[in-house]
Amino acid sequence: MIDALPSWARAWRGIGAADDGAAVRDSLLAAYAEPHRRYHTLQHLRECLGLLAETADAAARPCEVAIALWFHDAIYDVRRSDNEERSADWASAAVAAAGAVPAVVERIRSLVLATKHSMAPGSDDERLLVDIDLAVLGAPAPRFAEYERQIRAEYAWVPQPLFDEKRGAILRSFLDRERIFATPLFHSRFEAAARANLTRAIGG
Repeated sequence: MIDALPSWARAWRGIGAADDGAAVRDSLLAAYAEPHRRYHTLQHLRECLGLLAETADAAARPCEVAIALWFHDAIYDVRRSDNEERSADWASAAVAAAGAVPAVVERIRSLVLATKHSMAPGSDDERLLVDIDLAVLGAPAPRFAEYERQIRAEYAWVPQPLFDEKRGAILRSFLDRERIFATPLFHSRFEAAARANLTRAIGG
């Protein structure tokens, strides 16, 4: 796990922003600290940024991947299904206002939208970012168990039988994939553990 603040400064400069982005950064930190969050928090953000720091050589544009990670769960409302779109809108507006060129704005937007996990990522950087976001599935068993408790807490308002049904379907959808992790690096590091965690979680 790394200190998020230096990561922000390097990445924000790296996308060609004309300012230091401190106000945007502070708004993002406040968003990840919202009281209704249990998993989609600064812990998750720091875990993601830590993995990127370890694997940045695999990214074509690591600063864009970093900024997309900062924004990927910027808006998180468990009662809505458009969180990624709204987070992508925020990212696009913020980086455009800071002076990033349109191609950078569009790539960052696409990176954030890739975390919907509804279709195959379209670029190498999208594949890396999605694998980073999903890495918790292949975490050591205690961290995976904590993650499952955190997700349940975020959806505490959902009755247990309905939660079990919906959550089980989501976890099975990952197991049904030929590969959970698209990049060779994450596949070799996390695939086997993720399949064991998911199988255990659904009682398989």
